[in-house]
Amino acid sequence: MGTKRDYYEILGVGKNAEAAEIKKAYRKIAIKYHPDKNPGDKSAEDKFKEAAEAYEVLSNPQKKQRYDQFGHAGVDGSGFGGGNMDMDDIFSSFGDIFSDFFGGSRGGGGRGRGVKRGKDLRVRLSLTLQEVANGVEKTIKVPRYVTCETCGGNGAKNGTALKTCGTCNGSGQVRKVVNTMLGQMVSTSTCPTCEGEGQIVDSKCTDCHGEGRLQQEEVINVKVPAGVSDGVQLSMSGKGNVPRRGGVAGDLIILIEEKEDENLKREGANVHYALYVSFVDAVLGTEVEVPTINGKVKIPITAGTQSGKVLRLRGKGIKELNGYGVGDQLIHVNVWTPTSLSPEEKKILESIRNSPNFDPKPTKKEKSGFFDRVREFFE
Repeated sequence: MGTKRDYYEILGVGKNAEAAEIKKAYRKIAIKYHPDKNPGDKSAEDKFKEAAEAYEVLSNPQKKQRYDQFGHAGVDGSGFGGGNMDMDDIFSSFGDIFSDFFGGSRGGGGRGRGVKRGKDLRVRLSLTLQEVANGVEKTIKVPRYVTCETCGGNGAKNGTALKTCGTCNGSGQVRKVVNTMLGQMVSTSTCPTCEGEGQIVDSKCTDCHGEGRLQQEEVINVKVPAGVSDGVQLSMSGKGNVPRRGGVAGDLIILIEEKEDENLKREGANVHYALYVSFVDAVLGTEVEVPTINGKVKIPITAGTQSGKVLRLRGKGIKELNGYGVGDQLIHVNVWTPTSLSPEEKKILESIRNSPNFDPKPTKKEKSGFFDRVREFFE
């Protein structure tokens, strides 16, 4: 489909739109491009799916927050945007939004009971600075509940048909009439026999024992975009747990943890490195090798370099998530002062101690730079 459109643009709402406004906007578009109104129209179907993808993210507070912060990259692989979109999933998840318009059709929602959704799973994924900066594809093992293949997920032996619950007659709810001083009060509660499903298993599946699901360890490939940071959450739709006896699987939430690098310290899109040079090299100048995210590079140290000078390697930082910019690497030069000297070394230094060139003469700019650094330290 090419570059994805902005979700707010798709639904025609602003970023500050309330949940009710977002839902109303989606309902309007869903009705307009509903397959039952546009049979055989591929363009209408694409717009129907596009609107569902946008609503699936913007109607979820957590996903909306990630989208507002990181754009499509923050919800990549999440919900209907993960590339496995199915029309049945859309009707199952959002059919109630336009059920009054289409009655009992695909947009309906049957007897009014919503499709069950399994629980989300959460895992932590530790990444190095190099993996964060360049993006990476990781393979992880996740124990999760999946649909039992023997019964097809309904929990019955060999997938045979379920029986209508005799307690609630298939409604999933029971009514109770209580006599009070004010008259009869009617209360409705979930049917205790079928647990609100309206159907019961007459003969249980021998593999899942009527659960309709089995727990197994699944190998999942996770594509992490370049530029993520510690605490960012990625979501993979349908990779969570499958609920008991049928329904939609939850999501897999991946929490990014950034490992501390031995040499480089990250600050936003920039990285910092503390370089220590000898007094002699600072005076005479030299060439040194420094680590970067993608390997070591050689840089020149000009003669007369002062301690505290900051050198900048442009484009050697981290790519901005959902952006086109790349940060820099800042090299903080520290002139190393030896703490112990040999008699010969002391003699050499004593001979030049009173040389005019060794008398500190900082420029106005150098003084200003020092106080700026002190101010930043206390802020």
